[in-house]
Order: sequence, then structure tokens, then C-alpha cells
Amino acid sequence: MGQGLRLREEERRGALNWPAGYGRRVLAEVDSTNLEAQRLAGTLAGPEWICALRQTAGRGRRGRPWANPEGNFSATLVLMPREEPRVVALRSFVASLALFDAFAAVTGRVDGLALKWPNDVLLNGGKVAGILLEGMGGRGAAHLAIGIGVNLVEAPGAQQVEPGALRPVSLLSETGVRVSQEEFLNPLASAFAAHEARFVTYGFAPIREAWLSRAARLGEIITARTGTAEITGTFETVDEAGNLVLKTAAGRQAIPAADVFF
Repeated sequence: MGQGLRLREEERRGALNWPAGYGRRVLAEVDSTNLEAQRLAGTLAGPEWICALRQTAGRGRRGRPWANPEGNFSATLVLMPREEPRVVALRSFVASLALFDAFAAVTGRVDGLALKWPNDVLLNGGKVAGILLEGMGGRGAAHLAIGIGVNLVEAPGAQQVEPGALRPVSLLSETGVRVSQEEFLNPLASAFAAHEARFVTYGFAPIREAWLSRAARLGEIITARTGTAEITGTFETVDEAGNLVLKTAAGRQAIPAADVFF
């Protein structure tokens, strides 16, 4: 079970401009915020952010370890979505936009920021943040965990990422801006709440449009590696289902899941 105490939630919420309807739980240490989300999900009355000041066993997509040096950001948002799974999965785009806005809020600028399909945020061409979505509660997924990791003060070494992956960077090294985990959590939660409200009210279309306007390498040649194939083509768009669309020598291909390499 995660160690630490919930920090002065009620008295701090107003001062921090915390979004209404979202719980806020900050832990001194935990193995993984996504694992803590699994343990707590059944006890929650509504959406809740779980943030760890120190995470000891984080993980990324496809079960890969997520290196988390001291001072970096680890948090998971637990939601109770009502849509079918294919729609629920589109919240990776909602989370990406929220991260983009949070970086803009703490730095006061957007230059150098870009979104990489399906769930990374880039800063000056390097990976500064990643997102992991996990359904909880068996078939139908009564809860959704949106795990977010951000290199606030230190980036993992090149030996800690897979060959060919983008270089990891930190917010501090690229911008000179130092923020604490809690200082980053507040604008992130506010931005997510705004984009989530838009998504629930108007569907994926405005989220897709906003994401594409911030997309990395749109119109350029990229490579998508699935579990069985490697596809290279021009990054044409993201379609209405969230698929990556590449224009290749074999024609237009929509790819639902892959790792992207530049």
C-alpha cells in the first residue's frame, strides 16, 4: 500500500485552483501510482488524482520499466468512464493536450513543445513525458487509470531507453524552469478537466483537431512498428478513431497501435 498522507486537500484546493469534482491525493512514496490506483479504485466516489513524490517501481507501455529519478513527476488519474472501450481509449489524446497546456502554464511558452502519437510529449525534440492508460475492473473496465510520468528535473540515461527511441530530456535541462511535483499537478489537473469536459460534451472531433495542431512530424516520413510489422510512410493524419494514418507505397494505412520512430 502506498505510504504517506493525503496532504491538506480541502484547505488547499481553493488556493490551488483545483478543478471541482476531482479528488487530490499526494503520497510521499509508492511503488507505482497505477498500482495504487488499482488498489484504491473501488473505494473512490469520483475521479481522483494520485500523485507520488517518490515512485519505486514505475512502468511504461508494454510493461517496460519507467525510470523515475528523484524530483520527477508520477501521477495517475482514476476515472469512471461510461463509454465503450474504443471511446475510452481516446482519453490518451485528452491527457496529451492537458500535458501540453501544463507545460505551457509552468514555462510561459509553447515553443519546442509537440505531441507524439500515441502518447508522448516532446520538448525540443526529446521525450519529456509519457502516458499509460490501463482499464481496471475486468471486462468493460469500470475504472480507467491514466498514468503520467514527466521528467521535471532529470532525464533517464540513454541506456535506460530502447534502441532507436527518442532521447529523454527534462523540463529543467531544456528550459531552466524548476517546478515541484505538486506545482505541476495543479495546472495539469485543471487542463485535463477542461479538455475532458469538451470531450464528454462534444466528442473526439475538437480534441482531434487540437491534438493535430500540436502533432510532431505531421506531413513527414515516420516509421511505425507494430508487434508484427514495420511500416514507413508519410504521417498524414490521425483519424476519427484515433488511428495513425500513414500514406505508404502500398496505399493509405490506418494503424491502431504501434511505436513510432523518427
